[in-house]
Amino acid sequence: MSSGSNEHRANNSRRRSPALILLAVLLFAEAAALAAVTVWLILSMLTSAPATFGGGIAIISLALLATVFMFAVAAGSLRGRRWIRGAAVTWQLMQLALALGAFQGILAVPSVGWALLIPAVLVIVLLFTRSVLAATSAEDPRQH
Repeated sequence: MSSGSNEHRANNSRRRSPALILLAVLLFAEAAALAAVTVWLILSMLTSAPATFGGGIAIISLALLATVFMFAVAAGSLRGRRWIRGAAVTWQLMQLALALGAFQGILAVPSVGWALLIPAVLVIVLLFTRSVLAATSAEDPRQH
């Protein structure tokens, strides 16, 4: 490895505040939960007849794409990438909308609502803490 790469790695590890580590843990947990839902969708599609085959494939495809996206966001958070802030906020807003829906209606499941709401709020708060903003705002030396 070159000394520049070692220097970048040392700078990156110095920038990892407890808030950034907690953010990454939450993002990886959300990605893992999404992966579990994707596997459940696939197994459900294989073991029972879907209402529409095309619709089932579409939902599985979207879930798989979202899973890959969330793992990329989580990994990007550890690397201090700027783009993760917008991506993470977008995902958390979608998660907040799902949480609100889980609290309402005849088929309300408040436990699911809380499971979606709490991490979404925590991630949004962490994204705007000073140390996370500093870690995800630094110049990336590889882009020059």
